[in-house]
Amino acid sequence: MPFMSKISLSGESAPDIYQITIRGANMLLVVEESLVLIDTGHRGSGSEIVEYIHQLGHSPEEISLIILTHNHIDHVGGLAELKQMIKARVAIHKTDIGERKHLPSARAEDIDIPLEGGEVLNLLGGLEVIHTPGHTPGSISLFSTRNKLLIVGDAMRKRRDKLDLPFRTASFNRNQAIETVRKLSRLDLEIMCFGHGLPLTDNAQVRIQELAERNRD
Repeated sequence: MPFMSKISLSGESAPDIYQITIRGANMLLVVEESLVLIDTGHRGSGSEIVEYIHQLGHSPEEISLIILTHNHIDHVGGLAELKQMIKARVAIHKTDIGERKHLPSARAEDIDIPLEGGEVLNLLGGLEVIHTPGHTPGSISLFSTRNKLLIVGDAMRKRRDKLDLPFRTASFNRNQAIETVRKLSRLDLEIMCFGHGLPLTDNAQVRIQELAERNRD
């Protein structure tokens, strides 16, 4: 069943951020002066996303940016529908731009901002784009130092409170996925948000370090 929940960030001036879950795929909506949507879910999710935005007292036209964590159908499928309703700019890592046979994908004509990693976006007090390949060649994670918040898409998955690598059969390169975990384990964070499942708010940094340790050479 679709649902939306607010993610509690630390700090008195923390912005509002909501997790929207539709058919098992998560999207994040950041509410500041404008709205930013992270991922677009499965095909057909656009109208439900818009409904949740209306429930918050906002208009979908307030979305200024859509960020795609990677080019898989359950994360980019709703993009085409949303682009028919709003004029938001769309960002994805340049390596993940392209056609995918028989499936909707993030195509070059859909993308306004090809990311490389290392950019700092003007939201959540400065949101760093980190290139975290493995699940796909162009998977990205997003890190807010101010809020100690890490958004990983499908670079990792959570089973209860234990972290694991992305599914081998759905991933591009397992060695890169392991290196991604090592890179992210160095961050100072408190909250992790995933492409599927609930956020991790208990010992998130320790959990990543444990996963990195389990996958040492």
